[in-house]
Amino acid sequence: MNKNFMLSTFIIFAAAVAVIALPLFCYIVGPNEYGALFKFGKIVSVSDTPGIKFMMPGVHTIRKITKKLHLYDIPRSGVITKDKKSMIADNYVTWRVIDPVKYIQTLNAIEARARERIEAAVYNAIKNVISSMTQDEVIEARGGRLSTKITEDSNSDIGMYGIAIVQTEIKALDLPNDNKSAVYERMISERQNIAASFTAEGNSEAQKIRNRTDREAAVKIAEAEQSADVLIAEGEAEYMRILQTAYNTPEKAEFYNFLRSLDALKKSFAGKGEKIIMFDKDSPFGKILNAE
Repeated sequence: MNKNFMLSTFIIFAAAVAVIALPLFCYIVGPNEYGALFKFGKIVSVSDTPGIKFMMPGVHTIRKITKKLHLYDIPRSGVITKDKKSMIADNYVTWRVIDPVKYIQTLNAIEARARERIEAAVYNAIKNVISSMTQDEVIEARGGRLSTKITEDSNSDIGMYGIAIVQTEIKALDLPNDNKSAVYERMISERQNIAASFTAEGNSEAQKIRNRTDREAAVKIAEAEQSADVLIAEGEAEYMRILQTAYNTPEKAEFYNFLRSLDALKKSFAGKGEKIIMFDKDSPFGKILNAE
């Protein structure tokens, strides 16, 4: 009984010592963390996978650095365009640590220092990009294309610190209040001139098309009229040929003249009202009426 009690006491004591001493011999790296292991103040390893890691108490120390995305709202700054126009840029960036060793060695893993470097890098990138463009080009490119270019230029100066700028976004790209109205009026005037130029070009092209269409229509009408005249002439010639064939004897010719005279007489009596018509007895009509 005494031995069992002593054994139980020893087990409990050993478990208590293990629980107390365990944090001295191991550390836990989370899924969104880097675990930098130091030996007498110098980095000896970096763990970027989650889990329980071991170390020697009194020899090693541990420092954890987050992998999460940081958001930094950069103060507004003035920039000058290629055509010497002033603009105000308001940006924010998202960034993260990609090399914890460089981050610790250069910035001592202090976030405030990282923001200072990011602000300087982004400002230089904005200045370089916008100074290479006219004001109109900047306004036309604002959005994805301009943000992408600024992000690329910013990262060229920030990699030495073990951090990367994921995205630079322009919240506002505005004009100074003292010349905003004048710039907008000039831009409106330029757009109106461009629109007027396009309208004039369109009207000119439309007139050319109308003139060309009118010429083509006139040619086709003339050709059609010429073809019609030819067909009419051919029809009349064929008509005369048929008459000549049908009435090719004196008797037939006399009968044809008689029919023509009857048709003409019938037409002379057409219409309304009373008429008195006088015919010479030797005329075709007189011969018909006086025929016995």
